[in-house]
Amino acid sequence: MNAIWAIAGFFAFVLSAVAAAGWAYQRLTENRGAADSGAALANPPSAMATLFQSIGETFPAAKNEQNPYRSKLASAGYRWPAALPIFYGIKFGSALFFAGLTGIAALVYRGDPALTPVPMICGLGIGFLLPDRVLTSRVHAHAQRLRAAIPAALDLMVLAMEAGQSLDQSLADTSRALKRTHPDLSAELAQLYLELRTGSSRVDSFRSMGTRNKEPELRKLSNLLIDSDRYGASIGPALRSHAKYLRTRFRQQAQERARKVGVKLIFPVFFLIFPSVLLVTLGPACMMMYQQLSNLLK
Repeated sequence: MNAIWAIAGFFAFVLSAVAAAGWAYQRLTENRGAADSGAALANPPSAMATLFQSIGETFPAAKNEQNPYRSKLASAGYRWPAALPIFYGIKFGSALFFAGLTGIAALVYRGDPALTPVPMICGLGIGFLLPDRVLTSRVHAHAQRLRAAIPAALDLMVLAMEAGQSLDQSLADTSRALKRTHPDLSAELAQLYLELRTGSSRVDSFRSMGTRNKEPELRKLSNLLIDSDRYGASIGPALRSHAKYLRTRFRQQAQERARKVGVKLIFPVFFLIFPSVLLVTLGPACMMMYQQLSNLLK
């Protein structure tokens, strides 16, 4: 009876956790789709995010301005003022979830409550470190989306500047045009436009766009804008040649990855597919030979 109640409690716990995660993801998707160009600077209006923020604010590290997680969250696209407390709240909730999950699993399979502390401690550590891995993957995914959107943004900026608009206005128009197809770069350009409008130095604004992201191509674009603004060069031809260079480089990288596929397939073909083919083709023949030889030996 105790095992049945433990299994029922485990099922209810997992069901409620999955439902809460689905509801939070749906709310986050709706808020991201309905956000304007300055949404990257606002707090997420989700009730789940508010709960995580209230939990994370109790951590002393969440109040440290030099916390390395701030730059990492900014590189992933989370630039809300409360992003760091929310992240610590997620780490706390993930640690509790995995600790309870491993504790219930150990209680169900072992049946002895004295054996549950060690699995719960292991689950606590896994749950506390798992958000770090997820954040690292989000940083890489954000950088890849920015890299893929830069050539299209450069083309739009060149068209706007050749139509007679200034660089600031071309940044705003490009941000609005990329809002649906490339929302990450759209938010970056919108933040750059807002920084230029606030009266800060143009060089500092361009440099901050490159430093808050981990994408080298965006950093090269910021350096190009800095050099063009510093030396008074015509920025339209420079942007056009940079877009052509990026497309050529991306094409060469894709061709390089395609050529490496044949080499990478050697190991799975040799260790997985080839033994299966030998087993299917030579297996019946070996069995027939064994039967014939056994009959001859008799």
